[in-house]
Amino acid sequence: MIRPPRPDNESQRQALLARYRILDSEDERAYDDLVTIAAGVCNTPIAAISLVDGDRQWFKARVGLPVNQTHRDISFCGHAILQPDQAFVVPDAAADVRFHDNPLVTGELGVRFYAGAPLLTPEGEAMGSLCVLDNAPRELSESQLEALRALSRQVMHLMELRRISASLAEQIAERDWYELQLQRYQEELEVQNADLAAQTRTDPLTGLPNRRALAMALRMAMDKHMAGRGEGVCVALLDVDHFKVINDVHGHAIGDLVLVALADMLRSHSAGGMAARYGGEEFVILFPDSTAEQARLQCEFLRNAATLLPVNLPITVSIGVAECRRQDDTPDAAFKRADEALYAAKRGGRDRVVLAP
Repeated sequence: MIRPPRPDNESQRQALLARYRILDSEDERAYDDLVTIAAGVCNTPIAAISLVDGDRQWFKARVGLPVNQTHRDISFCGHAILQPDQAFVVPDAAADVRFHDNPLVTGELGVRFYAGAPLLTPEGEAMGSLCVLDNAPRELSESQLEALRALSRQVMHLMELRRISASLAEQIAERDWYELQLQRYQEELEVQNADLAAQTRTDPLTGLPNRRALAMALRMAMDKHMAGRGEGVCVALLDVDHFKVINDVHGHAIGDLVLVALADMLRSHSAGGMAARYGGEEFVILFPDSTAEQARLQCEFLRNAATLLPVNLPITVSIGVAECRRQDDTPDAAFKRADEALYAAKRGGRDRVVLAP
């Protein structure tokens, strides 16, 4: 018996086969029908859709076969995939040096004839074959071989449809997940904020929304404000005082611990608003439906709460607050005024809140 050699591109072929997610799947009528037709057209008692896996051939559908897989080393289909551009035919396995002592030939199954049409992907790689077998030596007519090749193409059409359907199902499931997240943030923030919980809009360290998500929420809040709805909109920029010293003296792990603890505090005390990580040790708090004085008082509370963070270090923060003007204001302009107020707080001695003029 001659074991079928592995194709030169075996790893690529295996990766393509895995893409179809068909190995060990349940029986399906469409595949069963095709092997039944193949057996009928070729007038053989045995037919199968064989997929050549790493160390086995597995039968997606079969007629006249008592098992659903065999070892690859004794497979006829392992030889068939080596000639992807043509059908592989063995008229008399008992007289063929490659198969005369093969257990499929000498055993109970008693295979004498084999014909297999490779199952080709759009890339031209053979995943296995649609094969017919008989217990007696024989030949197929050209029309039977052409029918076998045509049926093998139909098998691959089914496999492609299966792959595309699974991909579409994943995309739909992913879309549904994003829609659920979008609804959640719409309810919490009363703004139509697009997929805020998506990974691309969430800071990986603190779990807070990132700069991009905050900018979208601020834009929506300002649109609502300029339309004459709500008390006002304020934005605050918060910075950890002397954060570089914390990193230099205690290490970046402790610095990260401070940022996470601060983020947790801001998240728990931002009811009705939104806290986001702006970058580095800077955080932004959005106060929709708030006046400048209300936002300033809330920031004073946050400043005091920062001194009580459970990090075993003396922590203070400086905060700049800006109120968004109703006429001709932009998010960038509001951020700039809050940033200027923040630097005024730092110049004033830090550990304080400054309201922009």
